[in-house]
Amino acid sequence: MIHSMTAFGSARSEFLLGSVSVELKGVNSRYLDLTFRIPDELRHAETALRELLGSHLKRGKLEVRVSFTRSGSLQQRAFEVDQLTLINERYRAARKIIPDLAAPGMTDLLHWPAPNEYNEDDSPAMWLNQCMQAGRSALKELILARAREGERLATAMLEAAEEMKKVIDTIERRLPGILEEYRKKLAGKLTDTLNAACPNGFEQISGAELSARIATESSLFSLRIDVAEELTRLDSHLTELRVILSSGKSESKSAAKSLSLGKRLDFLFQEMNREVNTLGSKSSSLEVTQLVIDLKLLIEQLREQAQNIE
Repeated sequence: MIHSMTAFGSARSEFLLGSVSVELKGVNSRYLDLTFRIPDELRHAETALRELLGSHLKRGKLEVRVSFTRSGSLQQRAFEVDQLTLINERYRAARKIIPDLAAPGMTDLLHWPAPNEYNEDDSPAMWLNQCMQAGRSALKELILARAREGERLATAMLEAAEEMKKVIDTIERRLPGILEEYRKKLAGKLTDTLNAACPNGFEQISGAELSARIATESSLFSLRIDVAEELTRLDSHLTELRVILSSGKSESKSAAKSLSLGKRLDFLFQEMNREVNTLGSKSSSLEVTQLVIDLKLLIEQLREQAQNIE
């Protein structure tokens, strides 16, 4: 499956002590580049998050934002009689030492921890666990978003590939006509040249000799404009492109198969450009030259789109 590098994912994990939020924002990049924006209180979770993301993503510049809030859990529950009794006993004991000590207000009561509330749970390991839960959920959302955008990119690129195929077919159909036009033009030039040099010279040359000369020149011209190999290789590259975009896999059996799809597509478009440049250098027709320009524009469009593929 094709995955885009441009995507967004976020998730939040809540528990008794508070909540942890993780946001992932990805854009295209040649390599995997992770940038963290994480509070010092959760800095110990960065290594684990980095390993998690690195095990699922190959390329892309990813901004990772982590935030947390501590829960005023006492606001979420009614005061217990035993707890209020304990607070009152402690206040009375403190008054014996500090007679003018003010009684605790509602704000103080709301922030008074429940028994054992922050003992074992409020540990780095607990916050790390919540951070990883949020990170896994955000990563899942990011991957789904990458897949959706990748599918859209693949569809657009397949359409461009079909346009390239139409242009290549047009060039193949035009080549015989270009050669025939050259033969006619060559015959006319030879006739005009002979008539100009010797008004009666044309009648002195046999038709077979003139035909042989035209055939020789036409053969040389056909060799100069022969682009059958270039067109065949272009067609092969288009087939490979369709396979990659349709299945997210390459038919190649070489070591390059281990490359990311985005990088492999980039190399594929370089090869296409090389063949199209050769087509342009061999072109002797204004129409073919224009078609070559169309091919270059389509390849450039494909390269720009492929830069966003992982």
